[in-house]
Amino acid sequence: MTAAPNAARMPASLVLAGAGKMGGAMLAGWLDAGLDPLSTTIVDPVPARAIVDLCAQRGIRLNPTDPDPGAVLVLAIKPQGLETAAPGLDRLVGPDTLLVSILAGKTIADLRTRLPRARAVVRAMPNLPASIGRGATGACASPEVTPAQRDAADALFSANGTVAWLADEGQIDAVTAVSGSGPAYVFLLVEALSEAGIAAGLEPAVARTLARATVAGAGALLDASPEEAADLRRNVTSPGGTTAAALDVLMRPDGLTPLMREAVTAAKRRAAELAG
Repeated sequence: MTAAPNAARMPASLVLAGAGKMGGAMLAGWLDAGLDPLSTTIVDPVPARAIVDLCAQRGIRLNPTDPDPGAVLVLAIKPQGLETAAPGLDRLVGPDTLLVSILAGKTIADLRTRLPRARAVVRAMPNLPASIGRGATGACASPEVTPAQRDAADALFSANGTVAWLADEGQIDAVTAVSGSGPAYVFLLVEALSEAGIAAGLEPAVARTLARATVAGAGALLDASPEEAADLRRNVTSPGGTTAAALDVLMRPDGLTPLMREAVTAAKRRAAELAG
């Protein structure tokens, strides 16, 4: 069997704190990418049956009495649970442990206050498609993160989709507004296109089927093509045709672009408020 491309870059050992929907989905991607299950520990007070079964099948340690610090400690608990869980989690941080957090709204400074043993910290914001290996993750590293640690974090994020490294932590709120919340914008587009189709005379089921397949297909085409989105848009727009007529509405000064800018600004502002 050929080794997964990221296998050599995976951390030598990993502790996952929180194996809920996102944590469990990321773990599945990591195991597929070559993470050694025998060097993996899960800490979760109420693990789902699927996680219990996975641990039994793959030899993953689940809630050991005295877990050892791993090369990487991934925080995937609910953000509001950090205060209560912090003392136990801090014991899982060794002198060379990389702390990786996907906790929304919890800054690197917040994490260090609650887990004082942490030195090297990566803060990341994945999104929902990470659950099917098609996520978009924005990540930033504290100055203490070594090149080897960053490479290990990159391997973990890459196993669940695309990762973009940020120049500074201040950009995380913008990532939250663009890719973190972005799937909801796309789902709303499907809803709006479906409603427009119904208003144009289609049966509701037909409108929903076509809208969903159109957005999914366009996304797949965008992913498969080396061309920019703007070039693909121009390629399917005949001068004076039906698509051009619709785009004249969507691209007018008060159309989709300023509306999306306003939406992202609102999401970014709220992310900053929650972090504060």
